[in-house]
Amino acid sequence: MCFENKFILLFHIPSIMRPLYFLILLIFSAPLPLLGQENFPRNDISDERSGFYAFTKATIFISPNQSIKNATLIIQKGKVVQVGNNIAIPKGATVVDLSGKFIYPSFIDVYSHYGMPKIKSKPSDFWSSPEKMTPNRKGAYNANDAIKADFAPAAHFAIDQKQAKMMRNIGFGTILTFRPDGLARGFASAVSLRNENENKAILKAQAGAALAFDRGSSQQDYPISMMGFVAVLRQTYYDEEWYYTQGKNDFYDHTLEAFHTQRTLPNIFEANDNSDVMRIHTLSKEFQIPYIIKGSGKEYQRINDIAGYKHKLVLPLNFPSTPDVSDVFAARDISLGRLKHWELAPSNPARVAEKGIEFAFTAYGLKGKKTFLKNLRMTVEHGLASNQALAALTTNPAKMLKMDNMLGTLEKGKLANFFVASGDIFDKKTKIYQNWVQGLPFVTSSHTENNYSGNYSLSLSNDASYQLNITEEGKYKMSVAKDTTKMKTKGMIDNLSITINFVEDKKHIRLSGWAKDKGFSGVGELADGTQVTWSATYQKEAEKKKIDKKKEDKKMPMGKVIYPFVAYGMEGVPQMQTVLFKNATVWTNEAQGILQNTDVLVKGGKIATVGKDLSAQGAKVIDATGKHLTAGIIDEHSHIALRNVNDISTISAQVRMSDVVDSEDIDIYRQLAGGVTTSQLLHGSANPVGGQSAIVKMRWGKNAEDMLVKKAAPFIKFALGENVKRSYNNNSRRYPQTRMGVEQLYVDAFTRAKEYDMRWKAYQKDRKKNRNAKAPRRDIQLETLAQILNKERFITCHSYVQSEINMLMKVAKQFDFRINTFTHILEGYKVADKMKAHGVGGSTFSDWWAYKYEVHEAIPYNAAIMAKVGVTTAINSDDAEMGRRLNQEAAKAVKYGGLTEEEALKLVTLNPAKLLHLDDRMGSIQKGKDADVVLWSDNPLSIYAKAEKTLIDGVIYFDREEDTKKREYIQKERARLIQKAAMKGGKRKGKSKAMKGKQHLKKHCDTIILE
Repeated sequence: MCFENKFILLFHIPSIMRPLYFLILLIFSAPLPLLGQENFPRNDISDERSGFYAFTKATIFISPNQSIKNATLIIQKGKVVQVGNNIAIPKGATVVDLSGKFIYPSFIDVYSHYGMPKIKSKPSDFWSSPEKMTPNRKGAYNANDAIKADFAPAAHFAIDQKQAKMMRNIGFGTILTFRPDGLARGFASAVSLRNENENKAILKAQAGAALAFDRGSSQQDYPISMMGFVAVLRQTYYDEEWYYTQGKNDFYDHTLEAFHTQRTLPNIFEANDNSDVMRIHTLSKEFQIPYIIKGSGKEYQRINDIAGYKHKLVLPLNFPSTPDVSDVFAARDISLGRLKHWELAPSNPARVAEKGIEFAFTAYGLKGKKTFLKNLRMTVEHGLASNQALAALTTNPAKMLKMDNMLGTLEKGKLANFFVASGDIFDKKTKIYQNWVQGLPFVTSSHTENNYSGNYSLSLSNDASYQLNITEEGKYKMSVAKDTTKMKTKGMIDNLSITINFVEDKKHIRLSGWAKDKGFSGVGELADGTQVTWSATYQKEAEKKKIDKKKEDKKMPMGKVIYPFVAYGMEGVPQMQTVLFKNATVWTNEAQGILQNTDVLVKGGKIATVGKDLSAQGAKVIDATGKHLTAGIIDEHSHIALRNVNDISTISAQVRMSDVVDSEDIDIYRQLAGGVTTSQLLHGSANPVGGQSAIVKMRWGKNAEDMLVKKAAPFIKFALGENVKRSYNNNSRRYPQTRMGVEQLYVDAFTRAKEYDMRWKAYQKDRKKNRNAKAPRRDIQLETLAQILNKERFITCHSYVQSEINMLMKVAKQFDFRINTFTHILEGYKVADKMKAHGVGGSTFSDWWAYKYEVHEAIPYNAAIMAKVGVTTAINSDDAEMGRRLNQEAAKAVKYGGLTEEEALKLVTLNPAKLLHLDDRMGSIQKGKDADVVLWSDNPLSIYAKAEKTLIDGVIYFDREEDTKKREYIQKERARLIQKAAMKGGKRKGKSKAMKGKQHLKKHCDTIILE
């Protein structure tokens, strides 16, 4: 249709719609205004019109907290000139009457990959190819390919018309974009969603920096784990600091140059869960960087912790879809945590806002982005104030990017980024008509403000009559019927035009026309070519199934947050109590031995008194008659509650298990049920030098940081044997490949660590005389090994055969330090005398043997023999299932070796406490020690004994009676949520297994997980 004919159509449009339609015609008919100066040669006639518009009679939101009715917005040259009431229209401005319409600042998304090139990555061949420990990138870049801080989006940005249109249609005008590749992903650029060339679209080339715990396309084998990711980032920060103070004159590093620049920019760090948020906060504290954290949408699950971190957040709106519960068997696979998250996810923004956390929204993670406005409105329905929701898309992201001088509000001098809507943007019926980006208009909706849904009487000029039904479900759907007979129908409404095609008696009838008041009219053609005119008169609103949400919510109340957010979580974290155990059989592990009919008072998290006939005002009194009270079980060697176990670097001393503690691992609760109160969480045995261990208390419901035992002695995992030389991988070409090579690696590593330590000590001495003394490069790997030399960190070493055990003690003697513990050590009985002379302890299995070559000579008498020689001996689990019955494992030493019952119990209580240097705080029932105790139903070494109550620091973390109630709660809560999902009509799409619980992987020494 030509431009003139479009104006003729105005006569068929209701008068109230004509200004808006005129605006649409103007957009498509007139050349786009030029903004600013051009640097490209022209090959056409220049158009110097300035984009001068006056939008009148609208409700205008200048900012989230300031709106004015019947107001005028004037823009020129892509910027806001004036906004307010009673404004005189300047001469030369095009006036657009927007009576009844709403104007909002265009949205800003600070987390996007818009316009970025695809990442070229190869599938990992980790298991089948030689290890790659050096970078593949050629040039003056970082030593690790996962650090890509040098990437500049502005040099690679290309406008994506489809994506830009999609984002404009839901209200966005500006996007922060970056390439999602690597740990340090490079710069992030602020770009405008306009359709011209890239030069004009880029608003700020270096608007921020992007980081994530993701190695990206790097083909290097280190790092492969979360703890490795953290270590590489830490080392990079230290390298950057040293490079700019000492090393820059010696060499050039393009990556560190960029990384240095980025430290002063807004740093946006992606978190995939709340554990990531804690890791990011740990980095923030260490390097004083106020990260903006792109969250997971699960912040409400740890909202008090996150509020305390005081980071700004970017929240996704990709709420989970209603789970399919139609299949009873499939429904059983859906975890309680997943079901509860489906219900509570829309309330996340409101809960974040309640804590006073500044946040922005992102459309990232939404496929097709069509559900963005729906989910945005859902946040308001779930308690978020509309002005807070609007701020999260305008002023807050503008401030985060330090671009609030040009974006975020419709104030004078700012960019003319705004959209025109039919009403309140948080009303589900509201549509966005146009989105103006820097003064350039874009039509966003193909519908006018009229909702054409309804029933119509359809009449043709040949006297035929039908019923026409139109419904709107994202787009209009039509059906034509005669009497009660429905006909095959296809139709479309686009702006004001309509087409209807239907089949009657195998004959096609085609109609075309346009909208008019309360209906449509036009011309058509019958199957025989006869021309007809037609009209459709509105009869009534289409019938829709209405759901009374208030009634539904009343019938199905919202569940509560539990801690941790998995089965057996609690609505509140348990609190410390004063507890008095009466008339128990008390296994003190002290000189008093086993005390009969004795009371133990727990107060202030400590063991206050042990004696007879005790009383305490306000105490929770527990009748322990006929029951046994022991110190909590301590597992010297465990891999539960860890996201990763191994990284791949031959020397992994730089990685920390504290960075990957999983506070929501169900094995924590299970081991509490077995009386375990403390565990040392160790790196695996893939490398001669593993990572720094984490000693934790099983504080179920607390976060990972709060699980750590404060001021515990630092330990590190070493390993010997088949695992470290990769006997299982014939393709491995990593040094060392023999036991001799392992020894040489230790000697070389400690030699380098000794030299490193000497350099730092010399620097510290020189600095007392010369404040400008040059500091050596800080190497967190050698720094950790130097701590061993300085007796500040202690080794627990995975070991089996006597030759290697002797070897490592000789290496320790050569470098003047002591091995703290040989763990596993199934041939310890052969070298127990040498172990005692060296001063090393042994932590072993009770009766494991013959499960691989190097344990063929293991015997079940091992623990008893070492203990009788005088070696501090413990029994460990190294296995999540065994960790639940360590009391029974200890009992085996009574049979195999003839230890007394008290000696046997010490194998899993006092002795591991000694090995961990914690025996002054735990391991026995003595006044002043931590109140880590277990009440057993029977002799703790009996297979019939059950842990009835497990206390840590005076807090009851496991109670068998409460466990029964939790099981009942889980059953009822699951039933409630499944019923709610059934009422919502959740359906599975295709063959997807939506919302299944994550697989719970049992981890061991040799477990390798590729992140």
